[in-house]
Amino acid sequence: MKIKILKSLLVTMVLLAGNANANVQDEDVSWNGLDEQQQTVLVPYVDSWDSLPLERRARLAAGARRWSDMNRDERSAAKDRFSSWRNLSDGQRTNIRSRYQQFQGLTPRERSRIRDNYKRYRELPTNRRQQLRDRFRNMSPDQRQKIRDRLRDRQRVVRPRTNDRPN
Repeated sequence: MKIKILKSLLVTMVLLAGNANANVQDEDVSWNGLDEQQQTVLVPYVDSWDSLPLERRARLAAGARRWSDMNRDERSAAKDRFSSWRNLSDGQRTNIRSRYQQFQGLTPRERSRIRDNYKRYRELPTNRRQQLRDRFRNMSPDQRQKIRDRLRDRQRVVRPRTNDRPN
């Protein structure tokens, strides 16, 4: 359960980060520059809006825009993820933020590989995913590190795809 929450939070953070590095000077983040839907979502900030840092206002405005674009199911899922986030300890949140920063420091190719692997994992039958989690949990820390090292070394070796190989 804990792993599921952490993975969904990672995905959420990736999605919510969106264009956090966008050039905030190009966006009007004054209260009057927000559209009606954004103002409705951000009404708890109306009194303090002008005192918020520009980058924070830009992130909140972008989040409100994404929220307005979500359908009912997406909003419900986002609420659930946010609730899970709030229920984490400070240490767990710090760990997730640190891992997210590590992820952002990877090359686009590495990030893509991780996303693809995670997608393949999610497509496995539930019982197979549980078997893999249990197997990994039952390993000693040394065994886990050996697997990580072996996978890292395997990924460094560029192998042609099966359909790219000569006959």
